[in-house]
Amino acid sequence: MAGSGFDIDMPRWDQSTFMGRLKHFANITDWRTALLPDSRLDEAKALVESCRAGSVPPGTTEEQLHYAKKLYDSAFHPDTGDRMNLIGRMSFQVPGGMAITGGMLQFYRTVPAVVFWQWVNQSFNALVNYTNRNAASPITPNQIGVAYLTATSTALATAVGLNFYTKRAPPLVARWVPFAAVASANCVNIPMMRQQELLNGIAVTDENGNKLGHSKKAAVKGITQVVISRITMAAPGMIILPVIMQRLEKFKFMQRITFFHGPLQVVMVGAFLVFMVPAACSLFPQQCSMAVSKLEPELRESILCRYGDRVQYVYFNKGL
Repeated sequence: MAGSGFDIDMPRWDQSTFMGRLKHFANITDWRTALLPDSRLDEAKALVESCRAGSVPPGTTEEQLHYAKKLYDSAFHPDTGDRMNLIGRMSFQVPGGMAITGGMLQFYRTVPAVVFWQWVNQSFNALVNYTNRNAASPITPNQIGVAYLTATSTALATAVGLNFYTKRAPPLVARWVPFAAVASANCVNIPMMRQQELLNGIAVTDENGNKLGHSKKAAVKGITQVVISRITMAAPGMIILPVIMQRLEKFKFMQRITFFHGPLQVVMVGAFLVFMVPAACSLFPQQCSMAVSKLEPELRESILCRYGDRVQYVYFNKGL
């Protein structure tokens, strides 16, 4: 049974280390949680909230509480507590990403196919970016539309343009075009979808959660880390898999089963993503920190006036 002093919000693993974060994100990005019905997720949320209120149901074990917190973290937004849409959850990155990435890697030769799969991918990315934004910075429907169109246009321009220039390049180079398009689009999609944070700043707190103000520099740091994580998440599958496929396609048995190439790539992308989703999310701490000395002068002065030297760092949710 869970003891009265059990803190359900205390991470099970040390979040200051990469391995601790890897275990944490492997837990909450588990693709199997995406298969659970909303009723099961709501039950988990109710148990988490009961534990927070100090009224754990009799007979509840710590393992049950840990599992409830796993489901809660996988499906509910850390800022609002609202249940996130299924496709936008990080736990859906493996099934969603493997299908879309497999399509991009398989159908890269013709312009219509490139356009279609890049559009599908950017639509998926836009929803994921919006779902995992820092919810303390609202974004309007018009801004969402502009972000979506800008990122999609960037991906299409990169993919179609590179597709044209690589026609005379070695076949392997053409296979890497989808990754170049995805990487460039991520550099646009994420900042655009979270532009309010860049324009108005992101809420920062002290180590006890007391709000200190809003910082644009903190927003830049958090969003930059998310961009790096997303590109890292896609890189191994989109860079290594084309090399593997090019070598496999030289075998006669593979040339006889061309219809199987697409499903094979989807499965192999999934194998990469099972590891890369939690690994990429673990590159940087979820609760990002920043030295007060690196904040905007006005915010820095405000903190110094109110707290003196007692507050050396500010903290904020960087999003995913």
